[in-house]
Amino acid sequence: MTKKIIDFVAIGAGPAALSAAIYTTREDIETVLYEKGVIGGLAAVTDVIDNYPGFADGISGLELADNLRKHAERFGTEIRLGEVSSIIPEDGLLKLVTTDGDIYAKSVLLATGCDYKKLGIKGEVEYLSRGVHYCATCDGAFYRDKKLVVIGGGNSAAQESLFLTRFASSIDILVRGDKLKASEILIEELKKNPKIKIHFNVTPNEIVGENNKVTKVAATNTVTNEPVDYITDGVFIFIGLNPNTGFLKNSPVALNEVGQIITDDDLKTNIDGIFAAGDVRQAATMQIASAVGEGAKAALEIREYLNSLARK
Repeated sequence: MTKKIIDFVAIGAGPAALSAAIYTTREDIETVLYEKGVIGGLAAVTDVIDNYPGFADGISGLELADNLRKHAERFGTEIRLGEVSSIIPEDGLLKLVTTDGDIYAKSVLLATGCDYKKLGIKGEVEYLSRGVHYCATCDGAFYRDKKLVVIGGGNSAAQESLFLTRFASSIDILVRGDKLKASEILIEELKKNPKIKIHFNVTPNEIVGENNKVTKVAATNTVTNEPVDYITDGVFIFIGLNPNTGFLKNSPVALNEVGQIITDDDLKTNIDGIFAAGDVRQAATMQIASAVGEGAKAALEIREYLNSLARK
């Protein structure tokens, strides 16, 4: 049986992959996107996106994701809901093991993004984007003159807390351990900021709400073992990100120590024909606008790669 070979397959259908698809399909490059979750990625589950250029009044994440999807499909992009479990270089092609069976591609874009690490406590899912957030630059402006709780003790929690002081009237930072894991410079900045109060040895137990709004974080002081409540209008959780690269564990694609994909400046991985863009890539900025730009750049690099194959 003759193999069906696709010019370009993107794994993921977030902003990076959809943007790449707009470029490749406009140039008549056969393009297929595989998405195992939500089309649009984390952007699609963001309530309101207020920092994406061109939308002066903001735009809902779902609407932006839908617009990107429609744009890509208008030029002929095929989006398949399914999962890729591995990639295997084979006879000059890239074999993808999928829920639809094995498929072969000349080029692949890894754009699977990241997922926020979760606390796993009651109320976290129930109030997602309605009081519970994972991105200060995305959602911080909605809390002007409001009280906030930040959960986390590393660099990201410190940096995002400092950013949130532009809007919030006060911020309680809840840290599980007895010290911050952030850099000394950031720790000093936190200490100097009058809006910030740091609480150590605190374990959050539940995010509590009323009338569809977050009202407090119920926690335990692990030193005294006593319950303590932190009254708040919103909760920002910064305990890390998990790159969605589990399917690459047995592949030859190079990952860094935290599982992000290593690329060069042209978004090329260590394997010919495999590129990466967006939040899953090492050194990503974790911003939608950046992911869109990387998707466009990846598409141009993929075009050149496919042209080089044709010249052989």
